Amino acid sequence: MDGSYREYFSTLERELEKLYKIAGEARGKLLDPDSKPEIQVARGIAELVEGLVGPKGVAESIKELSDKLPREEIAFKIAEDIVYGKFGHLEPEEAAEQALRTALAILTEGITAAPIQGIFKVSIKTNPDRSKYLAIYFAGPIRSAGGTEQALTLVIGDFIRKLIGLDRYKPTEEEIQRFIEELRLYERSVARFQYHVSDEELRNALQYIPVEVTGVETDPVEVSSFRDLPRIETNRVRGGALRVVNDGIIGRAAKVWKIVEKLGIEGWDWLNRIREIERKKSAGFMEDVIAGRPIFSFPSRNGGFRLRYGRARNTGLASVGIHPATMEILHGFLASGTQIRIEEPGKAGTVLPVDSIEPPVVRLKDGSVVKVNMENLESIKNSVDKILFLGDILISYGDYLYNNKTLKPSGMTEEWWAEELKRALETSEDHGFDEQRVKALVNDPFNVKPSFKEALDLSRKLGIPLHPEYLFNWSSITVEELNRLRSWLIGSKLHKTVLGLEFEGVYDVSIKEILERLLVPHKPSGNSIFIRGVEAEVLYVLLQLDKPDLEIPSEINVIKALSKLSGIPIVDKFPTFVGARMGRPEKAKRRAMKPPVHLLFPVGLYGGSQRDLIKASKQGVITVELANRKCVKCGEKTFRVFCPRCGSPTSIERVCSRCRRPVETERCPVCNAPTLTYDEQPVDLEGLLKEACKKVGYTPKLVKGVKGLTNKNRTCEIIEKGILRAKYDLSVFKDGTVRFDVTNAPLTHFKPVEIGVSVEKLRELGYTENCEGKPLTSGEEICELKVHDVVIPKSCAEYFVKVAGFVDDLLESVYGLPRFYNVKEVEDLIGHLVIGLAPHTSVGVLGRIIGFTDLNVCYAHPYWHSAKRRDCDGDEDALMLALDALINFSKEYLPAQIGGIMDAPLFLISSINPQELQRQAHNFDVSWSYPLEFYRKTLEEASPSSVLKYIDTVKDRLDGEKEYGGFGYTTPTSSLLLGRKESSYKKFKRMLDKLMSQLSLAEKITAVDASFVAQKVLTTHFLRDIAGNLRAFTTQGLRCKSCNKRYRRPPLTGVCRACGGELTLTVHRGGIEKYIQYTKQLIKRYSLPDYYMQRVEMIENEINLLFENEKTKQISLSDFL
Repeated sequence: MDGSYREYFSTLERELEKLYKIAGEARGKLLDPDSKPEIQVARGIAELVEGLVGPKGVAESIKELSDKLPREEIAFKIAEDIVYGKFGHLEPEEAAEQALRTALAILTEGITAAPIQGIFKVSIKTNPDRSKYLAIYFAGPIRSAGGTEQALTLVIGDFIRKLIGLDRYKPTEEEIQRFIEELRLYERSVARFQYHVSDEELRNALQYIPVEVTGVETDPVEVSSFRDLPRIETNRVRGGALRVVNDGIIGRAAKVWKIVEKLGIEGWDWLNRIREIERKKSAGFMEDVIAGRPIFSFPSRNGGFRLRYGRARNTGLASVGIHPATMEILHGFLASGTQIRIEEPGKAGTVLPVDSIEPPVVRLKDGSVVKVNMENLESIKNSVDKILFLGDILISYGDYLYNNKTLKPSGMTEEWWAEELKRALETSEDHGFDEQRVKALVNDPFNVKPSFKEALDLSRKLGIPLHPEYLFNWSSITVEELNRLRSWLIGSKLHKTVLGLEFEGVYDVSIKEILERLLVPHKPSGNSIFIRGVEAEVLYVLLQLDKPDLEIPSEINVIKALSKLSGIPIVDKFPTFVGARMGRPEKAKRRAMKPPVHLLFPVGLYGGSQRDLIKASKQGVITVELANRKCVKCGEKTFRVFCPRCGSPTSIERVCSRCRRPVETERCPVCNAPTLTYDEQPVDLEGLLKEACKKVGYTPKLVKGVKGLTNKNRTCEIIEKGILRAKYDLSVFKDGTVRFDVTNAPLTHFKPVEIGVSVEKLRELGYTENCEGKPLTSGEEICELKVHDVVIPKSCAEYFVKVAGFVDDLLESVYGLPRFYNVKEVEDLIGHLVIGLAPHTSVGVLGRIIGFTDLNVCYAHPYWHSAKRRDCDGDEDALMLALDALINFSKEYLPAQIGGIMDAPLFLISSINPQELQRQAHNFDVSWSYPLEFYRKTLEEASPSSVLKYIDTVKDRLDGEKEYGGFGYTTPTSSLLLGRKESSYKKFKRMLDKLMSQLSLAEKITAVDASFVAQKVLTTHFLRDIAGNLRAFTTQGLRCKSCNKRYRRPPLTGVCRACGGELTLTVHRGGIEKYIQYTKQLIKRYSLPDYYMQRVEMIENEINLLFENEKTKQISLSDFL
């Protein structure tokens, strides 16, 4: 770490300490559940693991092992130490559970909720032959661990059972059948898994897994065949256990086997016999096509996205770059931050603009073929008839390395050509070219390009491939078509104009189609086709049109034929296309519970449908469920954390649920009933509200509370917080924080002008130099982003201005402390601290605001996203103002049910340690260019690890001077602000509009079959929804219009038992029929097979039979005559 980073981290620490001091003073007023801030600062994985699951003292052992062993080995070694009593003696069952939780916490970097709530318990149980075995009970939050870590939990469990001396789990045939039935039921009734696994694969795995994979029920769906089995406690589905087997041990069999083999663990060689699942994931690229979200390219289809290797300063870590013109040409469906589902190397990525890569090629309505650029985009985008080529998709080498996907052949690109030129110049003593010129061509290939004459001379004299600027999509045609094109050109008129050569040939449909596939710009006019300028020159030279008698041998491919014909080395420019479709649209939106809430305070049914405290207060005293607390000084009973009589702190008091005695244990010693820490209590809400309004100096018209609290002790917030949130129109989350959700995007370098901040302000924040090490003087210079700094959307900044006002008012009027933020406009937020948090984790990461963007993304360093255990594949995470979280977050507010601690900042990473980041961040490539060897290896379809030695990655820099900075990028982009700001998908209000635009686009793209898209929309969306809604109607419950209470079956009274309100259905006929007309239109428009229309008609008949009584009138005797 260099000196500038030491100062940077020191500055962050000082600012954070200042916030903790203020929060500590506020908490010291005894108005919150704890007298101190509850978010603990963690200095690394070791401290996180010990703080999250323990045992005490394990942090030191983890630190000692970190320098010697990889993370997987550390997990096994610590598990062994726990079982053998290094951290204190435990009984075998306790030791197994503690060892397993701690090992999983190490594997997941101590960040996710999986070790705490994903593992429900670990038990020692008995086989039919009376031998003892280990059973692991999983719950829903195990999903947050990730597939490989889920699977490794079983391997570690097996390791632990051997240490304890237990036998293996011996499943009965009924238990295997139960698991298979349960998994299929879960797929049908609850949710789909990442992989679809066959019954045979499930059976094989279940027979060999040496520990029992079981769990608690996660959903109210019961098996019907294999019920009431002695060793399975529930008949309901166990989602956690199912996921561990399906997506973990089977879905990640190859990865797990690789780790097991490396560690030398015996007894798992059967993983090798489970075939590696390379099939598409069920939620992947071409599955589940949603109406309104287009397919942009079929898999590897010519004319789709061309694969281009490289990383721009705003791509990598799963995000991809496309040309900003492509965003517009695709009807605006893609915008910066939109998720795109891709064929490879991973499952998805965030789309970001890169304007130095190949743009799209289109055919206009007049038949002209044009290469689109930012200059001609506006004039032609409304005249596009066909999209012949989508342009490049920029994917980093690091993403291929992380996903371990075979490198596909690279097309000839400017940067590859520059490497070829560089190598040729090194080996050529007297090349005869101008030194300055060739140096510029090598060093700046994206901006300095050779003329066609220069390119020919360089190729002929140095033997390097022709520059890609002068290559067409030659591999898209056959040698026969090449001969036909050559003959047509020879027979055409050749004119010499001031702009160069011009071909004028007789209009021929087949030739027009060949030219379009080649992506040759041309223009039809009357009965002629014109090819002008450099394109005409390229065709003239490469096809040797001055030698009409030359013959092209038909037994070789087009690329070889062209090289032989022209005498110039030709490399295919378009060997690999990547399929893609739209995923989720970009997001930048305030976080709100459903329904939105201002305050965590219960009002029951008194507040009406909006849970309004103002309305409830008109009842005077209300009775709601709140904490039983008792003043430690005067004995006053209250629900508040401070005594309203003497101001002293109060403590939780347990009461027997049966005999109402105050007790201190979880079960009553007299009647053995469970004890409760809460009870229904009378609350003078009117008095509390008046007191709170007077204190903050504001009386709102509406304050939304909750019907009831779900936390363990029914602890509520003070009413003043809700009044102030209502004043600023803020919504509170389940843990007391105010949040803003935004799509993740990576950023390693930026220009001050792009993030709306002055050079002077940046210098104050520590950005004194540009990325070249020179003093920063201009807003157009490129700076390297520091690891904790973030660039937030302007919409987020505007929301945070309100949050800052709320916090200041809270400090001043409630806690009696000075205002802190004093923010008047968004620019005042620069330099302030935020916390980033991923929804599946329990650890936040400290960030510092340094600028703003018009895009709906949070730009941050790859390290910052990885520290949250995230990449940039289209997901969004939460941002919080740090002081709001430190003052208002409390574990006491978190729901008591399993999964309650997920998405809660229990800990805070204040200083990112690159060595403790995910493997994906270590595979992040930071080279300024990819070497020639890399491009040549792609032609051999080599494995990514075989070229690792040629490319600089983060892993190479760990523990060195440049582990935090000095990063490079291969592909420039002129501005982060290019392209669309918002996807057009979000602007369509009606499903029909989205669908029509989706299909209209499909008809325009040559790489897409519109008929197949329509078929996919029907099978994976419309028909599934119609049938599902019909099923839901026949199994639906009832809902009270007043209090929203739900009933499985109608009460005998016919009205709501809670409030006497009117009951209504939850599913209506309109919801079932809403897609039927759209479905019929699609079937007719695309002449889909009769099966689809027959299926729709059958569903219609079912609906009509179901609802025919609605039209029945009173029957009279005459109806029978």
